[in-house]
Amino acid sequence: MQKPAGLLLNYGYQGVLSTIDALIDRRDIVVYDSECHACIIDGLRMHMGKRFVYPHNDIENLEKQLVRATKLAEETGGGILVITEGVFGMTGNMGDLKGIVALKEQFEFRLLVDDAHGYGTLGATGAGAGEEQGVQDQIDVYFSTFAKSMAGIGAFVAGEPEIMEYLKFNMRSQIFAKSLPLPFVKGMLKRLELLRSKPELKDKLWEIASGLQNGLKDRGFNIGTTQSCVTPVYLKGGVGEAAVLAMDLRENYNIFCSVVIYPVVPKDVILLRLIPTAAHSLDDVQQTLEAFSAIKGKLDAGEYQKAELAQEMMMA
Repeated sequence: MQKPAGLLLNYGYQGVLSTIDALIDRRDIVVYDSECHACIIDGLRMHMGKRFVYPHNDIENLEKQLVRATKLAEETGGGILVITEGVFGMTGNMGDLKGIVALKEQFEFRLLVDDAHGYGTLGATGAGAGEEQGVQDQIDVYFSTFAKSMAGIGAFVAGEPEIMEYLKFNMRSQIFAKSLPLPFVKGMLKRLELLRSKPELKDKLWEIASGLQNGLKDRGFNIGTTQSCVTPVYLKGGVGEAAVLAMDLRENYNIFCSVVIYPVVPKDVILLRLIPTAAHSLDDVQQTLEAFSAIKGKLDAGEYQKAELAQEMMMA
């Protein structure tokens, strides 16, 4: 990770939460991106000090929040922690890490980046969004999980030795819970070896991801602003339609994907979240594209709404 020290963690969600809890106290001020993951928000809920939020990737607004945070930190005697993500898991777009670190010339703060979706998939060596944007050395605390590119469980945090030493003795989720079981550790070491020795796996991943994303766009689908392998597909429809659509995809087209509905996304929005892998083939991509064209036609024609109503009548 191009960092001098790191710490193995037992789980990603509680690892982020506990990292935030350990790094800050009531005198410190946190400034964070509005689209940060729930694990970050839960960590901030425990913070007894002040926190400011800036609109997603809005560097101009972040600068304004840092002005407020700096003034308050001078009063409390605390520090400032900026939190963002390397890749945002719902939209697939990267956090503007380059824009954030540029503000270090004006303000004094530490930067914590949760790069769950960037690790292993972005950057020349797979070191993530920071390496991709050329600012890995400016990330003070780098966090990632093994649940994405390494298809496992557990997590890690990396940074300067004194920060890692402090976290080692102050992260409650690691002190008062079981450590990552050794069979999982062995598995992660093997996966790390594969990431290092077989760059063709990452190249294959991007071949599949690019084929999928370009194919979806060519067919008129809205995939937002993704800059990563995370591939969101935005459709219009209600919760019931989303349920019928997902079942249709699974049962009749042999395709499973995550379906995101309100309140995670606005009402009448269905978000289908596709995660391509290096194990997929271009034939899989073609099958997916054809299936998505078919289900979109059914959705637009109101077939899923009719199926939802029919099911409700049968249960009445």
